[in-house]
Amino acid sequence: MRTMTPALALLAASLTTACGDKPAPPQDASDIATKTLIVDTHIDVPYRLTEEYEDVTEATAKGDFDYPRARAGGLDVAFMSIYIPAEYFESGGGRKLADEMIDEIESIAARASDRFAVAHSTADVASNFAAGKISLALGMENGTGLDGDLANLDHFYARGIRYITLAHSKSNRLSDSSYDENRPLGGLSPLGREAVARMNALGMMIDISHLTDAAAMQVLELSTAPVIASHSSARKFTPGFERNMDDDLIRALARNGGVVQINFGSAFLTAESNRAFMRYWDAQEAFIEEHGYADDSPEVEAFGKQYKAENPIPLATLDDVLDHIDHVVAIAGIDHVGIGSDFDGVGDSLPEGLKDVSDYPGLVAGLLNRGYSLPDIEKICGANVMRVWRDVESRAAGS
Repeated sequence: MRTMTPALALLAASLTTACGDKPAPPQDASDIATKTLIVDTHIDVPYRLTEEYEDVTEATAKGDFDYPRARAGGLDVAFMSIYIPAEYFESGGGRKLADEMIDEIESIAARASDRFAVAHSTADVASNFAAGKISLALGMENGTGLDGDLANLDHFYARGIRYITLAHSKSNRLSDSSYDENRPLGGLSPLGREAVARMNALGMMIDISHLTDAAAMQVLELSTAPVIASHSSARKFTPGFERNMDDDLIRALARNGGVVQINFGSAFLTAESNRAFMRYWDAQEAFIEEHGYADDSPEVEAFGKQYKAENPIPLATLDDVLDHIDHVVAIAGIDHVGIGSDFDGVGDSLPEGLKDVSDYPGLVAGLLNRGYSLPDIEKICGANVMRVWRDVESRAAGS
């Protein structure tokens, strides 16, 4: 039988006090989703809006996130991913792009201040929750946004960034990437090691999603505070896919006190889907190289649609997501797993039953059906990552 540790019970009590007394949710998935703090640590709204703007304070025709759907799903804290594409490593300008996306998120919150509020701290989350507002927290996906200058860590902390994914699809100045065959650093660079120390001092969470195993282990060895994997899943189900975390890395993250936030993309969930997407990505890359098109060109978009029509890609299901959660709980414990959906970041690869932010109640129902208790569901839905965030805050220099 799973029970809450004294430390987590204290955290839950402090959050309840800060958020106001909540009635105990009944054993109904929709009610639990409404009344339990749900935190999703990776939603790619900012970059989505740079490509095709929609007003997410109202219902939108496209995408996986808008206010009505978030409210229907019970989402309380949405970490907006400030995504910096890998090419900015060569071109520069990552800081400028990041600032522009942060400006946009602040604009959304200001324009719909009755519905959204930016959250820079766990205290902000509690205050926003009490006011019935959805918190928009900020995480930067790709340390390339620092433009190679660690002084920008302080700049982005002041702007509200509360985690940074050190690398993305290519190795950069800080870390090698699991997606990149070129791994010049053997893990972290000296600058990357300095970044870990400075992020610890600031009270900024370090995200090891996208890193090579070597880089992730080095972060865990160096960090004096718990670490997150903001949108990764378990490699057990996708052998050879280093972007997911193997069991040794999950256990090391647990020993660090951190949490792995399960990615909902089908390629992260099943070997069959992963293989199919790998074939698709290889074919698309060959098409781009043959014709010299930009990644986001209409020609590449048309190629993708035709390829998938001719080669249907099998999608994962809600049960596959639950299998990943079960696996992390089995090898690392209930305190080290959460939700990092990658909504608006994985396109049409979302699993059956988890298509957008209105679908968290389905996840809760699945957890209930698998025998998870209400305290366990609260941990998975948000309490685990809130514990990490609060711990990172408390360990920061001068706190």
